[in-house]
Amino acid sequence: MNRKGVRDSGGRDAERLLDDLYATPPPDFVPRREELAAQARTEGRVDDARLIHAARRPTLAAWAANVLLRSQPVASRRFLELGRALREAYRTLDADGVKNLSEQRRSIVSTLSRQAAALAREAGHPLSDAAQQEVASTLQAVLADQDAADRWATGRLQSALTPPADFPSSAAATGAPQKPTRAPTAPRSSGARAKERTPPTSPPEAGTTHPGPQGRQNRRPAASSAARRTRGGRRVDGAGP
Repeated sequence: MNRKGVRDSGGRDAERLLDDLYATPPPDFVPRREELAAQARTEGRVDDARLIHAARRPTLAAWAANVLLRSQPVASRRFLELGRALREAYRTLDADGVKNLSEQRRSIVSTLSRQAAALAREAGHPLSDAAQQEVASTLQAVLADQDAADRWATGRLQSALTPPADFPSSAAATGAPQKPTRAPTAPRSSGARAKERTPPTSPPEAGTTHPGPQGRQNRRPAASSAARRTRGGRRVDGAGP
């Protein structure tokens, strides 16, 4: 029994050390992990040493999300409760509930994302724009997916989380009208575009022939006949006055 008690005590100690380890900034994570693992081995806690050594360094965004959870326990608990209520509203197709909870979701995700960025900055590790987006994505995933919520609740995220693609938007769930999209214009043929670029021609005057090939042939005999009638300044071929 005493041996079991020692083993249980060591396991609890390892869990506490892991909690502290994942609150360690990523640049200091590996040295701190090796220090804790070596200490456990020295104390004869081989299983604990193995467990600690297996911990993987989190990304900066995941670390910020872990710090947020531990430094804001009340807000984090309420956030997890909001996620459960939101998923239940989607599951039961409660349109009013989805609408109200979705409004809270946008506000709370924005607030918590800013708090995480502030905590990281105070710790000397400011987040880039991309890392801040990853924190927001993680919080969205926590609201949308129970598995993501469970993982964040441990405070030991190793990487940012992504919300599921099939989680519906608030507009789709509430039946809100979508903004109409403009129907695509059918592509025009090259002939139609060429016709638009060609300037319109004036209609032929009365008494003139069509400028086509046949029209040019018709003008030649008429011109020759006129030349014979006026050759030498006198009308010929019996033309009348």
